Amino acid sequence: MRIKLSPLAISISLALLASHAVSAAETETDSAELESITVTASADASAEGLSPKFAGGQVAEGGRAGILGTKDNLDTPFSITSYTNEFIQDRQARSVGEVLQNDPTVRVARGFGNFQESYFIRGFILNSDDIAYNGLYSLLPRQYIATELFERVEVLRGASSFLTGANPNGGGIGGAINLLPKRAPNYDLNRVTVGFDSGSQANVSADVARRFGENDEFGVRVNAAHRNGGTSVDDEESELNLFNVGLDWQGDRLRLSADMGYQNHQLDETRTNVTVSGLSDIPSAPDASDNWAQPWSYSNEKNYFGTFRAEYDLNDNVTAWAAYGMRRSDEANSLANIEITDAESGDGLMGRFDNTREDRVDTGEFGFSGNFNTGSIGHDWVVAYSYFQLEKKNAYIGEFGDGEFATNLYNPQYIDQPAFLFGNGTFSGNELDSPSLNARTKFNSFAIGDTLSFFNDQILLTLGARHQSIKVEDYAYNTSERTFYEESEITPSVGIVFKLTNQVSLYSNYIESLRQGESVDTGLGYLESLEPYVAEQYEVGLKYQTDTLGLGLAYFTTDKPRAINNNGVVEQSGEDQHQGVELTMYGMATDDVKLLGGVTWLDAEQKDTGDETFDGNRVIGVAEWQATIGAEWEIPTVAGLAVDSRVNYTGSRYADAANTLKVDDWTTVDIGARYLLQLGNQDLTLRARVNNLFDRDYWASVGGYEGQGYLVLGAPRTVTLSATMDF
Repeated sequence: MRIKLSPLAISISLALLASHAVSAAETETDSAELESITVTASADASAEGLSPKFAGGQVAEGGRAGILGTKDNLDTPFSITSYTNEFIQDRQARSVGEVLQNDPTVRVARGFGNFQESYFIRGFILNSDDIAYNGLYSLLPRQYIATELFERVEVLRGASSFLTGANPNGGGIGGAINLLPKRAPNYDLNRVTVGFDSGSQANVSADVARRFGENDEFGVRVNAAHRNGGTSVDDEESELNLFNVGLDWQGDRLRLSADMGYQNHQLDETRTNVTVSGLSDIPSAPDASDNWAQPWSYSNEKNYFGTFRAEYDLNDNVTAWAAYGMRRSDEANSLANIEITDAESGDGLMGRFDNTREDRVDTGEFGFSGNFNTGSIGHDWVVAYSYFQLEKKNAYIGEFGDGEFATNLYNPQYIDQPAFLFGNGTFSGNELDSPSLNARTKFNSFAIGDTLSFFNDQILLTLGARHQSIKVEDYAYNTSERTFYEESEITPSVGIVFKLTNQVSLYSNYIESLRQGESVDTGLGYLESLEPYVAEQYEVGLKYQTDTLGLGLAYFTTDKPRAINNNGVVEQSGEDQHQGVELTMYGMATDDVKLLGGVTWLDAEQKDTGDETFDGNRVIGVAEWQATIGAEWEIPTVAGLAVDSRVNYTGSRYADAANTLKVDDWTTVDIGARYLLQLGNQDLTLRARVNNLFDRDYWASVGGYEGQGYLVLGAPRTVTLSATMDF
């Protein structure tokens, strides 16, 4: 266990202060009755509710900074953006990835081997099963999360182990994503949406909410959705069925919330990744609508999940909370990824690969928070414990060598589903019909923090640390031979905010990201896992925010240790150093024009790798420049009409660590329109959108799994139409 003396001393001091605050807190007093007009949507069962929308309604005024709770942008030493449900609807986003296409600091990729969404944040990969739901990790569907399931998408940029705990699946070094569930508002909600996408995909969804009780203290919100049909890619089809219930109860001192959900997502003949290892050039991007997937390929995922959260005011200064969440999921697929053997001609090989998986997630947390003063110094303190367990069952069978068949990227060859040969080229693990336990991950952590305020809140100093234990058990395929490790680590954090004026804040932070050890191929027929390691981040920034417009400027540097195979001995050697500058903007440029976006410069360098071929090279899949600029114009001469546009740019990237396979940059343009009209007492909103307006053919991402340089082709021009009735 690595202990840093200064942060540890700070943590002990904070613990003593927190204990003093609890013992000295005033006895419980009666509070005013809750009136229905004061009830607000509270995704996390907190008294404060959601952060209010900022001018323009596209983002919120702040977001959740982990265990520190919801903070305004100018008051936190971290960079957070919270995208609202209003914005999600207006952009007709279907998934978390489609929401984050609007973020200039994030690029959407695809996970390894399947169709899981992945996200590059500050150049580090975060997979969709590492997303938090209301502060708890890995509760929502692992591969694809539909937008009907959440109210907001919050992006916390940078390391966050003190704030959120270590990410259970190894991501999170560059940032965290938290989704907030939907809650019943103050008014009766009856909303039905019908839509149609190019490629013949139709969709329908319903969003209904009510509040009950003498003071509207009990809320119910139900969401259901169905999508089915083809996509804009040839012969590709998908189907989604979703149902979710969100409950909340708000009393004088006690607040409760719960969510129960189901999502079934099925993909047929979905276009696969493109493997380019061993090539000397990158193949040209095919036509964006082409599909080389085999007609028998599919990927199905079914998920059941639920959460419960409670918060109770022990007195006017101390609040206790507790939460529990679970997920049960089943996956099955039959795939055939393409491996290119000749970049110029597009010739390649495919081999059938089938996989089944079952996940069982249980997680929870409880804690205390409060405030007190020592003289002129204010304290907002928090103490929290969290627990996470994932049990994963897996099985697979695939073909190499004689079991592979020829195809071509530009002229695909389609065959009937081949039978497995069970020869020298067949590889398998466990039984597909009954997958066996493959891994068990257990995390336990204890965190303590305090935000000290000086000079009437002009200076805010946040100090904290988290002690986290990680236990990982791996069970070998076929033999179930068990290997495991159990380690613990303390990750401190220090952040400071100087509020120069009511509109300008300077901030700085030091924070770490704890990650479970990587598994590396020894070349001797087995994998070897390293001990957990820590990535360190330093960040300084400037925030400017008026009543209508916000700007952010941040410089950061993050060092992540690397793992290598040194003649069969797995060890840590060298690091990936990511340093960058982020410029973000949001709000209203004029009374009629909304802005959202920014620019990111990122230098992601491999250092001291032990191989001169790699030293100084860029990290796979990370562009030096990327930008997203979005604007919306509410046309003043036509009531209810708004038009918008978005430009996305991603610079060139490399598909290999040696930086010999350079992938071209790309730019896409998207446009949309929205028209709101009243039909009697009902509101009807018509929306139209065209993504990739000029039908650009491009490699949208390079790798969505660390160390892998496979390519994902960008979607073709896609038209989306929808009508929403509120009644």
